[in-house]
Amino acid sequence: MFEVYGTPGVDVYISPSVERGRERADARRWHFDTGLEIIVVMNSPSNDLNDSHVQISYHSSHEPLPLAYAVLYLTCVDIALDCDLNCEGRQNRSFVDKRQWVWGPSGYGAILLVNCDKDDVNCYDQDNCDQHVHCLQDLEDMSVMVLRTQGPAALFNDHRLILHTSSYDAKWARVFHTCGPEDSCEAYRHVLGQNKVSYEVPHFHGDEERFFVEGLSFPDASFTGLVSFHVTLLDDSNEDFSESPIFTDTVVFRVAPWIMTPSTLPPLEVYVCRVRNNTCFVDAVAELARKAGCKLTICPQNENRNDRWIQDEMELGYVQAPHKTFPVVFDSPRNGELQDFPYKRILGPDFGYVTREPQDSSVSGLDSFGNLEVSPPVVANGKEYPLGRILIGGNLPGSSGRRVTQVVRDFLHAQRVQPPVELFVDWLAVGHVDEFLSFVPAPDGKGFRMLLASPGACFKLFQEKRKWGHGRALLFKGVVGDKQISTVSINQVLSNANLISYNKFVQSCIDWNREVLKRELGLTEQDIIDIPQLFKVERRKAVAFFPDLVNMLVLGKHLGIPKPFGPIINGQCCLEEKVRSLLEPLGLHCTFIDDFTPYHMLHGEVHCGTNVRRQPFSFKWWNMVP
Repeated sequence: MFEVYGTPGVDVYISPSVERGRERADARRWHFDTGLEIIVVMNSPSNDLNDSHVQISYHSSHEPLPLAYAVLYLTCVDIALDCDLNCEGRQNRSFVDKRQWVWGPSGYGAILLVNCDKDDVNCYDQDNCDQHVHCLQDLEDMSVMVLRTQGPAALFNDHRLILHTSSYDAKWARVFHTCGPEDSCEAYRHVLGQNKVSYEVPHFHGDEERFFVEGLSFPDASFTGLVSFHVTLLDDSNEDFSESPIFTDTVVFRVAPWIMTPSTLPPLEVYVCRVRNNTCFVDAVAELARKAGCKLTICPQNENRNDRWIQDEMELGYVQAPHKTFPVVFDSPRNGELQDFPYKRILGPDFGYVTREPQDSSVSGLDSFGNLEVSPPVVANGKEYPLGRILIGGNLPGSSGRRVTQVVRDFLHAQRVQPPVELFVDWLAVGHVDEFLSFVPAPDGKGFRMLLASPGACFKLFQEKRKWGHGRALLFKGVVGDKQISTVSINQVLSNANLISYNKFVQSCIDWNREVLKRELGLTEQDIIDIPQLFKVERRKAVAFFPDLVNMLVLGKHLGIPKPFGPIINGQCCLEEKVRSLLEPLGLHCTFIDDFTPYHMLHGEVHCGTNVRRQPFSFKWWNMVP
């Protein structure tokens, strides 16, 4: 039999078996039984080496005095690698496993931002492109990690603390150690990341060492977004043997995803290019931005080199952690004359940059970001998508048509919080989803309406007008431009068998997408508004017959819609009148902008020629369950 006692501050428990749990050891004398365990708990760090102990006395039923004693000397050191585990939604924050990252409102886990902005305007590259901290503002984009140690200082005469990560994780994050006055950039030493996988931690600040962690890359096909860091206490006291690990603590970070913003979120800033023939268009966009209370940024001609398609060049999203949110521009691989604008003009303090380009020449027109949109928040098939779903265009299943290049698709899928839906756009000459759909805010229902281009709705409208005696009313009357545009009457449109036949094909393509969108976004017919629109064929693909009405600029309740130059009936364009009747009951204000010569004639419209930075979602991405 035996008795066991601990010095003050040491709690000793006996666990007779797994089934019986544990009891305090000092309650009685114990029999030696197979499977019996002694559990020792120290409640606070030691002040000195070996300042606590556990004593075991061994007894025989035949002897009154102990047969022998064993003493285990104890030194308690408290070592913890801590960071913001972002667990404000949990009722009990103490039982959090730092080695795990858990999604959802009751989840937890540290978050890392890709430090892809440029806080030091004197640097050419993004902040995370080198191993230095160039300005103190750069630290605001990083996550703090703290190593806390409590215990006798003498322990570290023959023990070492090693901060380390795997060679795989070292590719995705970089760690700086605060090694001097915090108001000096030189104090931040690069200690982990890329070619550095371990670091012996010196004791600069006693019980607490501060580290700053920056993300180097967004989640992608080869990177889940999770990065782990460890601190290990090594025993170096025996000169005859190699070091032995005593304890390891681990924290896991998830790199924050790049998040798109739908057109239903409030606008903050509008971008447009000034080119040689679009002065009136820029003025109209500027006036709409003024009404909506938005900042306006005009890319001058010497920077855009007459490339007006700013929607195709980039997509404006954001990244978010509990401590920081900032916008990030996703630069498309189209690389037209605007290719330098996102990096040279938008990248800056608290405005990040990311791009994905294929190694080969697989870029097509579908890789322009007019072919990259996102829905408002939806619920589909019992699953919530609180940040909406990304919409990209491709070809039909099993066909060999155009698709978005693989590296862009991989990037979008890897973000996880806005799972992409691929639509059928290869029937279009340009091939962008914004040619046949858009979203506008609404005060009821799901909070939005999806607008779909509809040849059927247009033919129905024109047939009604002909029935009321307006068959001779002309389209394209009043178009001003370098080229003379022939007018066409409603009668001519309705008697053009080829146009009617081709638009039946177009309607079937849009109907295919309509069903996909209803299924994948959980929409009903009440959520969809059909906007009258006709298409014509060029080189066996579809282009808009008159300016594409759904290709609009949405700035809150203010809509900048391509002026269709439809038939004038009783002094009013019947297409404009129809669109107003569909959208104004939702509290929306329709402004029709003449984009005919500078955009429509080049197979684009208002949306193609503008871009918008919007407010981030109020919903925090880590509270969803992918």
